[in-house]
Amino acid sequence: MRWVVGAAILLAIAMVFGLGLMVYAMYALLAVILGSRLLVRYWLMHLSGWRHVSQLDVEEGDEITVGITLRYQGAIPMPWMLVEDLLPRHAIVTRPPALEVLGKRLFLAMLWPRSTRLLTYRIKCNRRGYYQIGPAVLETGDVFGLYKQFKMIAEPEFITVEPAIIPLEGFDLVSKRPLGEIKMQSRLFEDPSRIAGVRRYQLGDPLNRIHWASTARTGQLHSKQYEATCIAGVSIVLDMHPDSFPAKDEPIRSELSIKCAVAIANAVQLMDQQVGIVTNSVDAAQRMKYQGWDFDARTRDAARKSAGRVDRDPRLAPQKVRTRRGAEQFQQIRHMMARSEKNEGLKLPSLLLEMHSELPRDATVIPILTAVTPEMALALGNLVRSGYVVTPIINCFDEYEFAQGAGMLLAERMVAKQLKSLEAIGQICQEQAYPLF
Repeated sequence: MRWVVGAAILLAIAMVFGLGLMVYAMYALLAVILGSRLLVRYWLMHLSGWRHVSQLDVEEGDEITVGITLRYQGAIPMPWMLVEDLLPRHAIVTRPPALEVLGKRLFLAMLWPRSTRLLTYRIKCNRRGYYQIGPAVLETGDVFGLYKQFKMIAEPEFITVEPAIIPLEGFDLVSKRPLGEIKMQSRLFEDPSRIAGVRRYQLGDPLNRIHWASTARTGQLHSKQYEATCIAGVSIVLDMHPDSFPAKDEPIRSELSIKCAVAIANAVQLMDQQVGIVTNSVDAAQRMKYQGWDFDARTRDAARKSAGRVDRDPRLAPQKVRTRRGAEQFQQIRHMMARSEKNEGLKLPSLLLEMHSELPRDATVIPILTAVTPEMALALGNLVRSGYVVTPIINCFDEYEFAQGAGMLLAERMVAKQLKSLEAIGQICQEQAYPLF
């Protein structure tokens, strides 16, 4: 627009002063400017594109291939175009980056009439998460650089990177593990494979409980008594409130918490016991669905800011996978953990208060904490006083911070375990932390 205004002013001056050569020059300049605009719009009108992603659900460490296909159906060659496939800023600025680009995602190319061009690059997924790939932004213009225009040619794709599974050690010691079959003081369930004794028949006993050998020997009906046992399993309570994670330790500590939760869930699932999880995190997929994405960016910078935007989701509803037995439990938990993000909604005491009625009493409650406050200790202590078995895990490296948090939990009759590093996850459940009272 500035070029048109400038050329029009010079044309008016040349006509006023009778400068014929300048008049012809301004006519030529205006023709070039208008012609450039028409050409650029013609090129973009006949250009379309779409993206191919080799996999949308991957694991940490996997590589995916991203391809952008450009199809130009115009009759006039496009002399140049600059294509950039955008990635979220928070996924590429960390060291190491969550998404490591192998190759280049910025392409400079020329398109001939009625041609197709394939642009490809690879991404290595180093950290779990839910990531937006794209949009792809194309920039083109005339050969003189007088006019440029931008266009989004491929809408975003979303990939889910699931956390790695770390095997736990020490589960061969049945009597010392915090997970598994435990004797219950109240007879919640009875194991028909374990006969504890025989008693006189009582009205209402089912026929399959009758002990026929004792009945034949005594001449009176006798019923079998079974040992009172229970498949305990685990209910994981994961704290993902931002106030619990110091900025200097991020994203290391939050990733450790999630990896620990996935490792425990996997171990319990392999033992065919019930497992579930509740957390105050937010689902990244729902957050993006709630916010949407800016598909009408006019410049590459605006599109880049849109791709990297992480706004706050005001919803407070916690995420949960109900504690139960089933082959699909672990995969549900792992998929949920892959898309979990810190959320400023419910803090841990409020989370426990809301989810208290949904935690089964026959499952060990394992809270995974990063910062322990008196309010957290009191809320967990209320679970202990309600009859739950609680084994907290404190995710911190500093021994002094762990001692402080463990002291508050000890006052509420809980013995905490320390999660120092990624290597410590494998041994985190080797020994049972028995209640002291």
